[in-house]
Amino acid sequence: MGEADVIPLHGSGGRPRPRPTPRRRSLTPPPADVPGEPDVREDAPTANLPVPTGPSELERSVGEVADFLRRRLAGRYSVDEFGFDPDLNENVILPVLRPLYERWFRVETIGVENVPAEGGALLVANHSGTLPLDALMTVVATHDDLPTPRNLRMLAADLVFGMPGAGSIARKAGHTLACNPDAEALLGAGELVGVWPEGFKGIGKAYADRYKLQRFGRGGFVSAALRTGVPIIPCSIVGAEEIYPKIGDLGPIARLLGVPYFPITPTWPLLGPLGLVPLPSKWYIEFGEPIRTDEYEAGAADDPMLVFNLTDQVRENIQQTLYRLLSGRRNAFLG
Repeated sequence: MGEADVIPLHGSGGRPRPRPTPRRRSLTPPPADVPGEPDVREDAPTANLPVPTGPSELERSVGEVADFLRRRLAGRYSVDEFGFDPDLNENVILPVLRPLYERWFRVETIGVENVPAEGGALLVANHSGTLPLDALMTVVATHDDLPTPRNLRMLAADLVFGMPGAGSIARKAGHTLACNPDAEALLGAGELVGVWPEGFKGIGKAYADRYKLQRFGRGGFVSAALRTGVPIIPCSIVGAEEIYPKIGDLGPIARLLGVPYFPITPTWPLLGPLGLVPLPSKWYIEFGEPIRTDEYEAGAADDPMLVFNLTDQVRENIQQTLYRLLSGRRNAFLG
C-alpha cells in the first residue's frame, strides 16, 4: 500500500488512518437459489432468519392445565353457598361446551348490549330440543359474547339434581333449583339468573309444534323479579328445535325410567349411540330489551293480575322475536 492510501485523521495527533478498502461488487449475477437450500449469501435479508418467539399454544395450554391441577390439589379455589365453583366452570365446564357452541352450532348472538354488565337480572328464554342444550349454549353466550363476561346461574328442574352425577356438576356450574327462594337470593346478590318457564312441556314437544311456545307456568319468575326489582330480559333461541327432531314418544319406557318422555327421533334409537349426536343446525340467540320491574310499588309481586300480565308480555315478546328470526332464516342448517 502506498502513501496515497493513507489519509490524515484530524484531531488525533496527526496520526494517519488507513483508508477503508472499497467493497468490490461482482460483475456476474449471483447464483440462483436452489430449492430446499438455505440462503447463505452475505447480503441475504435478515427477515428470512428465524425470529425467537414466546411459548407455543401447546406449551401455554399445558402450563394452564398444570396451574389448574396445582390449585385443585392445594385447595386454592372458592365455592359459594349454592356450590358454584368458578374455577372449575372456567377451566373445565365452559371449555367442554365451546366446541359445540363455536363449531357445531355456530351460534350467533344478537342484542348483547341489552344484558346489564353488572347487577341482578333475570333472563327468560324459550325451551326446546328434546335435550336441554339450549340452556347450556346460553350459558356460553352470556360468558363469551357479552362485552363484560357474566356467569349465568340457571334455575333447573328437580329432575336434574336427582340424576346421579348431573346434580353435582350442575351445582358446581352455578345452577340451582327452580324455586323462588333460590331465585330471589341470587338476584338479590346481583347475579344474572336464567329461567326456561316452559320446562319439560317446551323441551319435549313434538317437532310439528316447533317454535310454538308452551304455557309459562304461574309466573313465579315474574314474582321473583318484582320482589328484587331487577329487569327481565326476554331471550329467543332459534336452532335448538332441529337438533333432535322429536317424531314420537315411547311413554311406557319413559314411565319405567321415571322421566317425562322417551323420544323417538330420525336417528334415535335407530342408530344407537350415534343417534345421540345432535344435528348441526345453525343457531341464533337474541337478547331483547329489558323489561323494568323497579318502577312498581312494594307488594306488586302479590298482585296476581300484574304477575299474569307481565308473564304474558314476556312470552309474547319471545314468540314474536322467534317469528322474526325464523322469517329471516334461509335454512335450518345454513342460517
